[in-house]
Amino acid sequence: MAGNNGGPWGGGGNNGNNGGNEPPKPPRRPPEGQGIPEIDELVNKGREHLRVLMGGGNGGGNGRGPVGGGAGPQLTRGTIALGILGAIALWGMASFYTVKPEEQSVELFLGKYSSTGGPGLNFAPWPLVTREVLAVTSERNIDIGVGRSALDAGLMLTGDQNIVDIDFQVVWNISDPRKYLFNLSDPAQTIEAVSDSVMREIIAQSELAPILNRDRGAIADRLSDLIQSTLDSYESGVNIIRVNFDKADPPVEVIASFRKVQDAAQERDRLQNVADAYANQVLAGARGQSAQLLEQAEGYRAQVVNEAAGEASRFTAVLSEYEKAPEVTRKRLYLETMEKVLGGTDIILLDDNAGGDQGVVPYLPLNELRRNTTDGGSN
Repeated sequence: MAGNNGGPWGGGGNNGNNGGNEPPKPPRRPPEGQGIPEIDELVNKGREHLRVLMGGGNGGGNGRGPVGGGAGPQLTRGTIALGILGAIALWGMASFYTVKPEEQSVELFLGKYSSTGGPGLNFAPWPLVTREVLAVTSERNIDIGVGRSALDAGLMLTGDQNIVDIDFQVVWNISDPRKYLFNLSDPAQTIEAVSDSVMREIIAQSELAPILNRDRGAIADRLSDLIQSTLDSYESGVNIIRVNFDKADPPVEVIASFRKVQDAAQERDRLQNVADAYANQVLAGARGQSAQLLEQAEGYRAQVVNEAAGEASRFTAVLSEYEKAPEVTRKRLYLETMEKVLGGTDIILLDDNAGGDQGVVPYLPLNELRRNTTDGGSN
C-alpha cells in the first residue's frame, strides 16, 4: 500500500492495527553494519595505513573490506620471548657497570645514598638503584688570581699596609665521593672561595718584603693546611694535594719603582755586609795581637820573676858559704867574676923586659885551639 512506505527511512505508515488514525512512530535506528559512507571510508583508509606500517600487503579493495586480503603481523610466542630477552638485555646493560681503577661509584637507592662501589664490575638494579661514577685520584686544578677580568683580581693587602699581586694554583682531588656529592652544591666554586679567603687572611698577617723574597714556601704550606682544615669542617670530601705559589709581585703600576727600591735595598745590604766583614777582620786581628802581647808580657814577667828568685836563692846560698869560709869564698867569687869578665875578650900580654915590638905577646887561647882541633877531627 502506498500509505505504508512513508517516512524518511521507508518505515512510516501504520501497522494495520490502528487504521491509520494513530500518529506516526519515530524512525527506527539504522541496522548494524549500515553507517554513513564517509565514516566507513575513513576507517578503511586508517586500517590500510596501519597495515602498511606493520608490514601488511597493499592491494585494491572493493568497498569496506580489507584491501588485498593480506594478513597483518601476528603476535606469536617467539615474538614475545624475543621481546622479553631484549628487555632483559637492556635492563642488564642499564644495571651492570664498570668502574676504572682511578674511579669510585656512589649508588643511590631511590635517590638516597646506598653504598660506594670500588673498581671492577658493579651491579645497581635499575631503575630502583642509580649510580654516579667519579674520578677520585685524578688531579684537578683551580687557578686563583690568573686570568681574572676584574681589575683588582689577585690584589691583596699586607700587614704593613702594602698591596701585592698574588697568583697561585690549588691542586686537589676527591677523598670521599659520598661527601663530595651530597655536601657541596658547587665544589670547584667552594674550593676557590675558601682558597682566596685563606690566602687573604695569611697575607694580611705578613709583611711585604718576606712575601716577595723568602717566605713563599712557608706561606704555601700554611695555605694548604688552612684550606684543608676549612674544607674538612664542611665535610666536603676534598683532599688538597698541594698549592703552587706562582707569583707575588707589586701592582703593575708601581712595579718599576718598587724594583728600583729593591735594588737599592740590596746594594745597601751588600755594602753593609762588606763593612761588617772588614770590621770583623780588623777586630779579629786586633784581638789576636792583643792576646799575643798579653802572652809575651806574661812570659817576660814570669822570666824576670824566676830570674830574680834564682838570683836571690843563689845569693842566699853564697852568703851561707861565705859565712862558713869567708876567705875561700871571697877568692872563689873573685875568680868566677874575672872568668866572666875576661872570658869573652881578646887578651894581649905585655912583657916589660922585651924591647920593641917583641914586648907584645898575644894571648894564646888554648881552649879555642883545642875546640878547632876537635872540630877538624870530626869532619
